[in-house]
Amino acid sequence: MFRRSFTIGLAVFAVPAAAGPPYVTDDPQPTDLGHYEVYFYGAASQVPGAVSGAGGVDFNYGGFRDIQLTAVVPLAFDTSDGGRTVGAGNVELAVKYKVLHQSEGSALPDISVFPRVFVPTGGRRFGPGRVALLLPVWAERDWGKWSVFGGGGYQLNPGERDFWTGGIAVSRAIGARASVGAEVYHHGPDARNARAFTGISVGGTYRLSPHWSFIAAGGPGIENARDGGQVSGYAALKADF
Repeated sequence: MFRRSFTIGLAVFAVPAAAGPPYVTDDPQPTDLGHYEVYFYGAASQVPGAVSGAGGVDFNYGGFRDIQLTAVVPLAFDTSDGGRTVGAGNVELAVKYKVLHQSEGSALPDISVFPRVFVPTGGRRFGPGRVALLLPVWAERDWGKWSVFGGGGYQLNPGERDFWTGGIAVSRAIGARASVGAEVYHHGPDARNARAFTGISVGGTYRLSPHWSFIAAGGPGIENARDGGQVSGYAALKADF
């Protein structure tokens, strides 16, 4: 799953170390109350003879205490079968609710639930053409400049195969503007003839100004890469205000 906010083939930032985008593995931190985070992103994955991906807007708003409202509107593309398909991708709507807060002297992490609905606005060009639902739980623990985060959940994928997905990541802040990190992520077979996929990714963030950051990550597939993605990548400009 290309989080960050885009799924390829599935429904087919001394600051603390950054979690969530640009990594596939998500984090439990909601957008601050009354604030916005907007990612202008592009993502792609390559397999033999084909490249697929999307670009668009990932909009997040801290609408309530410990609650983030999310909407992702992508323009998707696929170059398989000797042709090129471009069009509206599947819109994603989600709510992140932080149910547990870490604190000094406690080993408990931050924990959130983040149900996400994939609306088939892209029709059958970029998926099975049906509504899909991801039901994940994400956790994070911070130690100074270091953060470890991860989790996962189950995706209901009508018309194809339901599957489990998840990952774990570690990131470290570098000074007041940057962070770097790495992750391992996995998802089960998501279609009738598909196989499980595992990938790794390295990435980072850099704050360009008080309200703008550049974020990017990418890496190879390490299990069934010829099917799920030999190389995948993500980059975005993030605005927060």
